Amino acid sequence: MPTISQCQFAAIDFESAGASRGQTDVPVQIAISLWTPADGLGESFCSFLSTDQEITWSAQKVHGITTADLAGAPSLLSLWPEVHRLLSDRVLVAHGHGTEKRFLRAFPGHSFGPWVDTLHLYRAAWPALDSFTLGALCDRFELTSIVDAAHSDRQWHDALYDACASAVLLQHLLAELALTNKSLDLLLHPDLAAWQALRHT
Repeated sequence: MPTISQCQFAAIDFESAGASRGQTDVPVQIAISLWTPADGLGESFCSFLSTDQEITWSAQKVHGITTADLAGAPSLLSLWPEVHRLLSDRVLVAHGHGTEKRFLRAFPGHSFGPWVDTLHLYRAAWPALDSFTLGALCDRFELTSIVDAAHSDRQWHDALYDACASAVLLQHLLAELALTNKSLDLLLHPDLAAWQALRHT
C-alpha cells in the first residue's frame, strides 16, 4: 500500500436530473478536479451532459441546471477519453461517493479507484459535528474561501465547485491529522478511535 504522499487524487462530482416515480436518476453535469499532496489543486474538467429525461423541479431547485443548459451537451459515454485520462491511476475522491460510483458504471468494465469518501473521513475524525454536508464542513473549517478563489464564477451544487470542495476537504484533513506520509489505507478504511487520537483540535 503506497503512502498518501505518493498518490495522485481526482475529486469527482455529478449533478443529476432527479428521479420521478418509476424512473432511474441520470447525470446532467460531471466535474473532475485533480489534486496532489505536493502541488495542491491542479487541472479541472467540467461538462453538462445530454439526457432525454426531464430535470425534476426539486433537482433544479438545488443545482439550478435547466434543460436549456443541456442543449448541445455531450453524452457521458462520449466523454470516455477525457474521463479515462483524468481518472486512470488516481485515487478517486467524492463526498458521499455512492452517486459518483453509480454513474461511472456507464463505462462498463472500467477499473477506476480506489475511492476515498470525505464524508466518511470527517465523520470518523469529527463525529460530534452538527452537519457533514460539503458546505457546512467547508464553513466550519474556514475552507470556503479556498474553493471560491479556485472557482469564483461558480457556487455550491455546481459539479466543479463541489468536486473542488471535496479536494480541499481532503487537503485540510491530511494537514490536521498529519497523514500525508502515512499509508493510503488510513483513508480507505478510516478507524474512529485511531482518527480521534490523531486529531489536533
